[in-house]
Amino acid sequence: MDIPRGRATAPDGLLVVDKPQGWTSHDVVARTRRLAATKKVGHAGTLDPMATGVLVLGVGRATRLLTYLVGADKEYTATVRLGQTTLTDDAEGEVTATPGAGPLLWAGAVDCAALERALAALRGPISQVPSAVSAIKVDGRRAYARVRQGEEVALAARAVTIHSLEVTAPPRAVEVSGAVVVDVDVDVVCSSGTYVRALARDLGTALGTGGHLTALRRTRVGPFTLAQARPVADLAAEVAAQGDVAGPVGLRTVTLTEAATAAFPVRRLDEAQTRAVRVGKFLPATGTAGVAAAGQAPDPEGPTSNRAGHPPVTAALAPDGHVVALLADRDGAARPVLVLDPA
Repeated sequence: MDIPRGRATAPDGLLVVDKPQGWTSHDVVARTRRLAATKKVGHAGTLDPMATGVLVLGVGRATRLLTYLVGADKEYTATVRLGQTTLTDDAEGEVTATPGAGPLLWAGAVDCAALERALAALRGPISQVPSAVSAIKVDGRRAYARVRQGEEVALAARAVTIHSLEVTAPPRAVEVSGAVVVDVDVDVVCSSGTYVRALARDLGTALGTGGHLTALRRTRVGPFTLAQARPVADLAAEVAAQGDVAGPVGLRTVTLTEAATAAFPVRRLDEAQTRAVRVGKFLPATGTAGVAAAGQAPDPEGPTSNRAGHPPVTAALAPDGHVVALLADRDGAARPVLVLDPA
């Protein structure tokens, strides 16, 4: 559906989208830019084309908020296939080996105790080597581009945290290419920067079977869940339904205030403090731990950049309840790091 340029607008805020399978995160951003008639749209963390689920978009001034949301914890449902490996560690890549899941099978049944031991070793703070077919730059070029040209790519391990990794259904033995493989459904709660397909790879390595990801659905980014997510088709239908309305039409967004208060601790200001923050003045220290971005750079397809080492931030609310700024305690003062409602 074509939206006439300038006909549709969207108020500054977040859109929580249910990304369809086969779309890149940039595809969703580009479509939303067209629907909202603005180039000021970005996302708070990419999803692979194979994956579906929660993609948080910022529109207008909310793109400035994305850098503080990139570091939020993520939650996924996934299916891991044990007994087969691929070039990309997921189902989109070329199959490189199908040894089968023999080491995990005992008298034809899945050894659930062995599976649990391998999962337990992947929980908590771990050092993870990202999948070689990724957007990480190696000497100025994307790793995936080097792999596709036949280069061997060795990426550095990074520290991530797997808060939860649990099997959600009985593992299933399936015959594939003449070998018996095992499909395992899991729920994952992890820190930003975690590659779930690398988890699948490492689980298979630990079990001696090899492994890759066959399905991935993101169910949460920070406080934003699938319950709030809207399919891209619904966004287009929302704009189309307003096509005959005189004046600007637009997409419903999560407002800046709703987004900030959902994602961060809150500090309520009086009138004098509100005036000070609007012009960038410091306040007495907040004295709260706040929430810090994890220092992971967002996907290069998005317009935001994340400065590593963000201090913890709180949402500063004016007396009328709307968000004025994000504050960070530093050197004994609460400093505005992002003013959303300047004087």
